[in-house]
Amino acid sequence: MTAGAREAVRDIPADELSPEQAAEELAALAAEIAHHDTLYHQQDRPEISDAAYDLLRRRNDAIELRFPELKRGDSPSRKVGAAPAAGFAKVRHAVPMLSLGNAFAGEDVQEFVQRICRFLNIKEADQVEFVAEPKIDGLSCSLRYEKGRLVLAATRGDGQEGEDVTANVRTIGDVPEQLAGPVPDVLEVRGEVYMDRAEFMALNERQAAAGKPIFANPRNAAAGSLRQLDSRITASRPLGFFGYSWGEVSEPLGTTQWEVRRRLEDWGFRPNKPAELCCGADALLRYYDQVQERRSTLPFDIDGVVYKVNRLDWQDRLGFVSRAPRWAIAHKFPAEQAQTRLKDITIQVGRTGAMTPVAELEPVTVGGVVVSRATLHNEDEIRRKDVRKGDLVVVQRAGDVIPQIVQAVLDKRPADSEAYVFPDHCPVCGSAAVRPEGEVIRRCTGGLICEAQAVERLRHFVSRDAFDIEGLGEKIIREFWDEGMVRRPGDIFRLREKDAASLTRLKNRHGWGEKSAAKLFDSIDARRSIPLDRFIFALGIPQVGQTTARLLARSYRGFDHWREQMAAAQVHGSEAYGELIGIEQIGPSVADDLLGFFAEPHNLEVLDDLLAAGVAVTDFVPPRVQSSPIAGKTVVFTGTLETVTRSEAKARAESLGAKVAGSVSSKTDYVVVGADAGSKATKARDLGLTTLTEQEWLDLVASQ
Repeated sequence: MTAGAREAVRDIPADELSPEQAAEELAALAAEIAHHDTLYHQQDRPEISDAAYDLLRRRNDAIELRFPELKRGDSPSRKVGAAPAAGFAKVRHAVPMLSLGNAFAGEDVQEFVQRICRFLNIKEADQVEFVAEPKIDGLSCSLRYEKGRLVLAATRGDGQEGEDVTANVRTIGDVPEQLAGPVPDVLEVRGEVYMDRAEFMALNERQAAAGKPIFANPRNAAAGSLRQLDSRITASRPLGFFGYSWGEVSEPLGTTQWEVRRRLEDWGFRPNKPAELCCGADALLRYYDQVQERRSTLPFDIDGVVYKVNRLDWQDRLGFVSRAPRWAIAHKFPAEQAQTRLKDITIQVGRTGAMTPVAELEPVTVGGVVVSRATLHNEDEIRRKDVRKGDLVVVQRAGDVIPQIVQAVLDKRPADSEAYVFPDHCPVCGSAAVRPEGEVIRRCTGGLICEAQAVERLRHFVSRDAFDIEGLGEKIIREFWDEGMVRRPGDIFRLREKDAASLTRLKNRHGWGEKSAAKLFDSIDARRSIPLDRFIFALGIPQVGQTTARLLARSYRGFDHWREQMAAAQVHGSEAYGELIGIEQIGPSVADDLLGFFAEPHNLEVLDDLLAAGVAVTDFVPPRVQSSPIAGKTVVFTGTLETVTRSEAKARAESLGAKVAGSVSSKTDYVVVGADAGSKATKARDLGLTTLTEQEWLDLVASQ
């Protein structure tokens, strides 16, 4: 692909992209969205607008829909939020806290309703009733009650694990400590911690008067207040809580979403209002217009509205996609814009060597938020928008977050303006920076000799979703790197023995002491044993995020077997290769990155060194699904199903603990054969596998 063709990729509609262009776009989008997820969910300091973020996700989803075989292991559609931040105990959610898909126009809402009708095989859209409610711009939180008493409060975190903020949540007046009346033994109430605008302004006045930093917006103020390690500070902040959803419950709460809202209100929770029952897309759009008109009069910030299917039995049938329920969607409000001067373009180098351009801006206020930096994504994006140093640029935001650059104001461009030339050498180590054919990202080739990459890779290795070694933050990792104490992951697990033999003991260094040094060594020792999925994620293999790591661990179960199969899969066309690309949601692109990792001798040396340093990788233990006859089984669907849709059948299988594969192999347990089945059914019979008719499949799972 020529450079000129690459420059225009972002402007090409998804259904007009070539496979090479689509792969290029998905790689760039995965990196950009992961970066922004961490800033927004973990650090409460986003640097692009909601609207800009939503557009990135929307384009990613559109390309994946057009090219499902190119869906990446680190695809944003597989993930929610970011990992919990340090400082709070981790909480594993009994029921994952997922995010919502987005709608931006009336056509999106129409399509959302039509998808539901197709899934449920409903002929008339007006037969589907929805609960429509404001989308509160706050911090998601889950409250667990046992026997009616509050026992735990947790943030959403990455959707699977959040932060224990129980002590802080107890200080919020809207959160009942004890629920009155008949209450389930276990009840998780979910909603948003927020701060209304009047209280936010008063808080900032107090902050300014005390010489303390002021908050950019109510959401950041709420998030920062809830995450205080001292709950007395949280108690001094005017936080509120809207409770409108639920997680784990020991008994059904009702038959409709609306009924459960009423029950939550009876138990003392404030629901988000105004809310309405609406039938069909036209009614939903009327509600959207009404709420948008009232937006400025509401005492709290909202950034859109949410539509949820009212019938809970239909919600159960619709189920979930990887990061969102099929039965709900958020309809976002339009973005806000402003103009400012682009002072410079700087380059950041990530742990994989990816070089990301950053716009340094003259500070500008956009909807109440002061913005001074924004990502420019990649060199193609700079060329596409023709953004230059010294330009007056349009920046955009929606809700409460920092914007992205939309475009340059060409008629106000300085006469001596020059096009930006992306560097062909790394600004950190000076190594050549190359851009492989078909990729959108330019990367430093320095590898472990590049300080930016080496330190970032080590930081990733010890991060909370990987080895989770407390005390090894960026500053310490960099200090150990500079002094040659830690150059590769295995060195971390030799630190105690190195320190014992050193003339300059860690406990005697500036900023350390005997207790802090011992705490670090104990923290490292506590992480010598690690589950396979976390170990795989820690290696930092391109395209292998948490979801892909779990898929690999679930498929191969043990480290030795995984490593053996990755070696065998180096031969394309082998059974091992077929098994790898046959794993649902793992295609040739992810497989290439995995096999590329194992093809490099220095990567195998890293694995051997970790084992030699005393790291033990424990086998993956699949989640238990009570009395499910298909838990842990591999299922393939082929042909047309008549009683249920393929999507519903697949969702049902996964909810019962099965692994749904895209291709048939000798390790397939069940092949469900529908009408007009093709080669998969033939191969299943040739291999002597168990094949089921649609009715036999339904009978098998009927009791679950």
